[in-house]
Parts: sequence; structure tokens; C-alpha cells
Amino acid sequence: MIRHVVAFKIAADDQETRTAQAAEAARRLEALHGVVPTLRAMSAGANVVSLGQNWDLVLVADFDDEAGLQAYVTHPVHEEVAAYIGSIRSDRVAVDFEL
Repeated sequence: MIRHVVAFKIAADDQETRTAQAAEAARRLEALHGVVPTLRAMSAGANVVSLGQNWDLVLVADFDDEAGLQAYVTHPVHEEVAAYIGSIRSDRVAVDFEL
């Protein structure tokens, strides 16, 4: 099993906008569960502690294998969510590891 962990910094200058955009992105990510067949589990959320210091958004997703992760990355519905996040983020960091 592969666990995919991604954290995002939101580009907006004010905390209120960053919080709202991170929450919207988390909602869109969570909606992928049940839509992308290879996605086994998904948890996404906006940061609620140490605002302005921590990263704004994180997702944790599980896949059976690397092929499942790649199918997720190229799934059209995921690409729509990724485009939205790409339009609001300033930075991204990811780690993929075996469980």
C-alpha cells in the first residue's frame, strides 16, 4: 500500500482568505473518495492551529500501489481539483511511502 501525503501553502495575503480557500480545497479533495476508483482512503483538512506559521492544507490518501496513485493523479476529476488548488497555492510538498 502507498500513502500519499501532500501539504500546501495558500498564496493569499490575508489569513481569512487562506483559511476559506484551504477549507474549500479540502472539501473538493474529500469529494474524490468514491469517485476515483483507486483511492482507498482520503483525509484532507485545513490547518486550525498556529495559523500563519503552519502549512494551510494537508491531504493523506492511500492506494494499493504506485499504479493506483498514478491513476488518481491522471483521473479527470482529480485534475479539476488539482487545477483549483494550483490556482490558489504558493507552495507544495509531498511524500509517498509504503505502508
